[in-house]
Amino acid sequence: MGKGCITATKYFLFLFNLLFFIFGALIMGFGLWVLLDNQSFIAVLQESSNTLKVASYILIGVGSLSMAMGFFGCIGAIYEIRCLLGLYFTCLLLILIAQVTAAALIYFQRDRLKFEMSNIIKGMMVNYTGQNRTTEHTWDYIQRTMKCCGWTGPGNWSDNIWIRNSSQILYPCSCRNDSQPGTDIKETGLCEHLSTDLPVYETGCISSVEEWLLENCGVILGICVAVAVLELLGMILSMCLCKSVVQEDYTKVPKY
Repeated sequence: MGKGCITATKYFLFLFNLLFFIFGALIMGFGLWVLLDNQSFIAVLQESSNTLKVASYILIGVGSLSMAMGFFGCIGAIYEIRCLLGLYFTCLLLILIAQVTAAALIYFQRDRLKFEMSNIIKGMMVNYTGQNRTTEHTWDYIQRTMKCCGWTGPGNWSDNIWIRNSSQILYPCSCRNDSQPGTDIKETGLCEHLSTDLPVYETGCISSVEEWLLENCGVILGICVAVAVLELLGMILSMCLCKSVVQEDYTKVPKY
């Protein structure tokens, strides 16, 4: 009976580590997406925000470490190697502590992060030129697809250097309300208008962006909670299996 429980624990731990390996790959993939993406709101922030870049590197590091620990956990479980199981337990504990610490920092610094994000967007609009820059074109894409203009409203664009110093009436082309009659709509840059009654969207992008961030935060939190539960389960199973191993048999480990 006891031997059967140990065997079941061993293979259950192997399956757990396989899932842990997959979750680690998801976390690393998300970190790479945050770092390399240039077609969403993240791209607007990553050029100016060192915090976001650091966070993406942390996600990549945690994901890579999780994948490595999942691999070593599988080896330790199948071949009943106590040193690998003990190392696996220690690394899981350290990862769990790091995750809780990071979550606490993000929660208590959320107002500061929101303020930093607002300053980044407004600074980008002040210096907007419409040239071939990833952040500007991404912000144009956001305004077109979300049907919004500016951060809190179209009035934010009045601080733009080119619009403020121009003798013509200019507005960002991506703010153009396509429901109003007029000429063909340009996707980027600044457009000229004959009157001060600009054909732009009246709502700011902050509400749509916050909704987008909240939706993605839900996915991130869901993954993190699932990983934390798996980590606790893995710690329990690894300790149970480690205690049941009386003497290690390294002859079962394949040699290459």
